Amino acid sequence: MMKTRQPRIRKSSRPSWTLTLTLLITCCFLVLILLTLRILSVSNANSSTALSKPNDLTSISRTSHVSQEDDNQGDRWVEIISWEPRAFLYHNFLTKEECEYLINIAKPDMQKSAVVDSKTGKSMDSRVRTSSGAFLARGRDRIVRDIEKRIADFAFIPVEHGEGLQVLHYEVGQKYEPHLDYFMDNVNTKNGGQRIATMLMYLSDVEEGGETVFPNAKGNVSSVPWWNDLSECAKKGLSIKPKMGNALLFWSMKPDATLDPLSLHGGCPVIKGNKWSCTKWMRLKPYET
Repeated sequence: MMKTRQPRIRKSSRPSWTLTLTLLITCCFLVLILLTLRILSVSNANSSTALSKPNDLTSISRTSHVSQEDDNQGDRWVEIISWEPRAFLYHNFLTKEECEYLINIAKPDMQKSAVVDSKTGKSMDSRVRTSSGAFLARGRDRIVRDIEKRIADFAFIPVEHGEGLQVLHYEVGQKYEPHLDYFMDNVNTKNGGQRIATMLMYLSDVEEGGETVFPNAKGNVSSVPWWNDLSECAKKGLSIKPKMGNALLFWSMKPDATLDPLSLHGGCPVIKGNKWSCTKWMRLKPYET
């Protein structure tokens, strides 16, 4: 009996091109999924930090980095101090040399600090402010111009809108009672309009006291990381300790152009040491010196 020969099936030595394509597409799809999950996880992590509650002061956020210009200066970075009022602390805004320069050029012209009379627009003596100070002409030299340009870049307010720098010196026991930087009259707004923001630069360290305090700031002010280092005066609100080179930017007006009473602020008495600072007020319109 003869056996029927079955046809022999030859196996291909190479994988089918369709199988290869399928595997390639599958791998690409898996890689895309992994990348998507990674992006979402990073996004969620960032958003959880950035979208913290406006009045939650338990962790002051390190929000941005600025390019380093001087190796001896230290990192420049910005903290959100408060949203009500809006206040931001710029670390290492000035170099040590710039701080010392401002102090030295102001010393020969230091006089008892005054306040602005809302009726006449002129300066007047007041017990609420016991420091001494001196005004520097806007753009008086290259160093001052560089600082003023840096302030304008940080605040997004043109240099022409800024008043001249005022250097201030506080000795032990000297202070500035809580006050508002914006005007409540029409006399003082004729030249440059309303004050909208203030840049307060610390030119020296202070051993004890001398903090800048916002008594009406919203939030749990006792939750700030530096609470235990504050003086009793500074514990009456949201406070920032002076540190050479740091600069505090706060706004006297809200984004809708209404005045912000929460911007009420003051300088606590110096308990130990000396305090040097420099103030720049910015206006709605160009300010003519």
